[in-house]
Amino acid sequence: MSEQPASDDYAGILLSGVALLDVRAPVEFTKGAFPGSINIPLLSDEARHLVGLEYKVAGQERAIELGAKLLPEADRVALVQGWLAFAKDNPKAYLYCFRGGLRSRISQQWLKDAGVDIPIVTGGYKALRQFSIHTLEQQCARVSFCLIGGRTGTGKTRLLNTLPNSIDLEALARHRGSSFGRMVVEQPSNIDFENAIAIELLRFSTKPIKPLFLEDEARMIGSACIPEPLRNRTIKAPVAILETPLETRVQFGIEDYVIDLLQRYRERDGEAAGFAAFADYHRGSLSRVQKRLGGVRYSQARALLETALQTHESKNETHDYNPFIEMILTDYYDPMYDYQTKAKHARVVFKGDRKALREWAQSYVPQEIAPAT
Repeated sequence: MSEQPASDDYAGILLSGVALLDVRAPVEFTKGAFPGSINIPLLSDEARHLVGLEYKVAGQERAIELGAKLLPEADRVALVQGWLAFAKDNPKAYLYCFRGGLRSRISQQWLKDAGVDIPIVTGGYKALRQFSIHTLEQQCARVSFCLIGGRTGTGKTRLLNTLPNSIDLEALARHRGSSFGRMVVEQPSNIDFENAIAIELLRFSTKPIKPLFLEDEARMIGSACIPEPLRNRTIKAPVAILETPLETRVQFGIEDYVIDLLQRYRERDGEAAGFAAFADYHRGSLSRVQKRLGGVRYSQARALLETALQTHESKNETHDYNPFIEMILTDYYDPMYDYQTKAKHARVVFKGDRKALREWAQSYVPQEIAPAT
């Protein structure tokens, strides 16, 4: 195989947002990948395992021969057609396997034989991942963070997304960060979540050091774990508290957990099945907090929820959710917030409504900014 184009500009590749053709086996892709990557594997999981064993025992040439036997001509033609379709849709794409070695070169050559040149990521996924880990550690040491805190439903994410120097961790985790926060789509693996955070941090690497605003999160956002380098910085970071009236918090709950969530379920499942899945989601979420609510309050909350669901389905009206959401906020979330906030009292640097906090954030300068490493 002749020398083909390759790139080790990992920052440029990740920041560009270009699509990545991942030719690793599905099991490798599931464990970790990068935003924008599409898995069209050269070998199946089983074939990869067998070829790997042959490589260890008999060497590269015999491994290539076995790979050819495990991928019949008809399957190879179909595979290359899939790659060509990907290349047509993503003309600036890059290609990688695990280490940027044999699988990358074979895939690249087959594409070239079909008339398409796609550059390889030098070092493959492993090199990109190492760069991601280094970026995460370096940027977490370099950047000064400030957290947006406040009770559940105050609109912290809404505020955060109006600030130019911010990262929405819940969007990256695909979870709203609460007991009722699961979204319709699956959450990323922890490695995928870390990679996504590293790319967001990378966007600030060439900018003057300013406070980077994040929402005040627990260690886990659903099943996604905050990376240790970031967690170690945020547990000591200053906190600005967003204050919002209860009535507005309830309305935000209607918008996020009823109107928006139902639309997502219906887009996925259809009208009737979508509503059924939406209703089951809320019943399941309420069931998971039953112990903390206690038997009496859980029964009251379940009755309120069923009334709201019935009114919503039969009349397409959402007002009956108000007492249910208000009860969950005041009886479940607020007591937890009050308890957790006691430990953060010394770190609170501002309190105010959305307008006041946004104005404060635009001019806020931390007393001490971590030096670049």
